[in-house]
Amino acid sequence: MHNLKFPHFPIEHHTRENSHIFPAIINSGYIHSVESCGTVDGPGIRFVIFTSGCPLRCLYCSNADCRYLENGKQTSVDELVTEIQKYRSYMKSSGGGVTITGGEPLMQPGFVREIFKRCQELGIHTALDTSGFCDLEAAKSVLEFVDLVLLDIKSFDPDTYTKVTGRSIEPTLALAKYLNVIHKPTWIRFVLVPGLTDDPQNITGLADFVAPFNNVERLEVLPFHKMGEYKWQELGFEYLLRDTQPPSPEQVQAALDIFRSRGIFAI
Repeated sequence: MHNLKFPHFPIEHHTRENSHIFPAIINSGYIHSVESCGTVDGPGIRFVIFTSGCPLRCLYCSNADCRYLENGKQTSVDELVTEIQKYRSYMKSSGGGVTITGGEPLMQPGFVREIFKRCQELGIHTALDTSGFCDLEAAKSVLEFVDLVLLDIKSFDPDTYTKVTGRSIEPTLALAKYLNVIHKPTWIRFVLVPGLTDDPQNITGLADFVAPFNNVERLEVLPFHKMGEYKWQELGFEYLLRDTQPPSPEQVQAALDIFRSRGIFAI
């Protein structure tokens, strides 16, 4: 991980009102790509927007080509909304909507907020897929236009979290607590990596943290995979998990059992 560079990103302008931070209205931002008929990032068929730029350096990242803002292309909100509307019938019939993922969408809060606001004005369900590593005050105004949060908690043990991401877990936990306070529907996502995040104490700690939350609708245990490894090679990054294998069905079941023992709907 010492070979990876941690860049500085341009920061969106913000204004302060009633002791809260509000992102300025941003009519364009940087996206890496879109997927018109996604089925794994929220309910139903979804139009998925992948933003570029991410403050984390996850060892298993499948989208390493989204690290920097300049990896993406500048796109206007109007362009995206026009494209989104082409798929409204698919979204409506399947109970789907629009998901913004990344990268880390909350690196561009004003841009993301405006997309979600426009979607909700059209009656389209909105989902935010985030690591939670963000400025909480800036995120609050984005959440106003979010129907569902997909919160990726990479690990509960702080040292393991830092090993996985290169960052601190505290912002993610702060966002998780805030989502519960405001009763925002949330799906927790946890990537099970053998030899890294699969320690039973780590999983138990996360289960005990999540169990009291009334807003968490489900917890997804996502088995580690290496489908993004080729991107690391193309970009000249060292892939430190090249010798790590996906978890066995038994390992996945053991994790599910821990979460379910706390009354969590885990899949």
